[in-house]
Amino acid sequence: MTLLIALALLFLAALPALMVCWNLPHFHRAADVEAVQPRACPTHAAPQRMPGPVSVLIPARNEQAGIVPAVRAVLASTGVDLEIIVLDDHSSDRTAAIVEELARADRRVRLIAGPQLPSDWNGKQHACWHLAHAARFERLLFIDADVRLKPTAVQRLVAEFDRPTNYAAADELPRPAARSLLSGFPRQITPTVAEQMMIPLMYFVLLGYLPLARMRMDKQVGLGAGCGQLFLTNRADYLMAGGHAAIKSSRHDGLQLPRIYRRAGLMTDLIDASDLASVRMYSGWSSVLQGLQKNASEGIANARLIVPFSILLMGSGVFPILTLPHAIYHGWPLSSVVVLAMATLLSFAPRAMIAARFESGWLGTIVHPLAVALFIALQWRVFLRHMLGGQPVAWRGRTQ
Repeated sequence: MTLLIALALLFLAALPALMVCWNLPHFHRAADVEAVQPRACPTHAAPQRMPGPVSVLIPARNEQAGIVPAVRAVLASTGVDLEIIVLDDHSSDRTAAIVEELARADRRVRLIAGPQLPSDWNGKQHACWHLAHAARFERLLFIDADVRLKPTAVQRLVAEFDRPTNYAAADELPRPAARSLLSGFPRQITPTVAEQMMIPLMYFVLLGYLPLARMRMDKQVGLGAGCGQLFLTNRADYLMAGGHAAIKSSRHDGLQLPRIYRRAGLMTDLIDASDLASVRMYSGWSSVLQGLQKNASEGIANARLIVPFSILLMGSGVFPILTLPHAIYHGWPLSSVVVLAMATLLSFAPRAMIAARFESGWLGTIVHPLAVALFIALQWRVFLRHMLGGQPVAWRGRTQ
């Protein structure tokens, strides 16, 4: 019996470790612009192809502290024509006045006022829907106001969007369809203990349980995933999928927007954008805990996923390290102890690989079991609150 328990925990720990190891090479960065430029004749210089113009769309609510660096970072973009539209979502600070000053200094910047928020809409989805309709160009790049783009980011994202999707290694394998929605995960700035401990869990869940290679070959809705901080699409595909109006009550556009594209028969993709953009998602414990709960019910904290993911995550990251000392103290057979020791080492492996790849700090690896336990506790808190009819967690002064 003890050996069966040990083997079960070894399996649960090995699953995300092997998946992260397999997924990391598939979680590639955006193509260099040269990779999609047409080849020139040997006697002629390579032509430089300018990507089509892009509308960069930024929803902003009480962003006076960060809107200037966000807009200026986009304005510094190279190799692409663009416009920047900022929607002021009923800010109570100087966000609108600051953007107006930026617009007077550079005609590429435009401010629009957000309409009154309907009772059945989420604030961000409402803002993004109106931004899309205000855009002049066919390319739509949605970014959050706390995202800081690198000068080559927009050009490289467009190049990646347009790159032929021939990921399949062998000709007999099916080729994935062209992308209609591309999402990028910016580099996560995590200066505090809370952020280093909890923020990289998004990579752990994504890379530990979503097969990226299959995601690119299969339009199955459940394989859709993305990061709400950075989305690139075309107007025609956006409208065909229903855009943000199709997820109007959602708080989790990172998950729900790719899924409505897939329901419309369109392909979505996601990449590592850590060399193109950076973001500080939350700041300190209060912000981290609130942020992890605000859209949990649309992720794991629902009746369909809460139990299986609790088993998967606790079994991979918490139970092995708790069971090993118990087994040693109570004199379990050596074979069981050895298997548990292997499971314990494997439970740290995914976070170690993530820390090495994304430079997220080794503290998160050391405290990974605590992070997983806290994450699951928060999911259950949101689930039980929802089941008992409680109000959603407020975010930026709203519960919608």
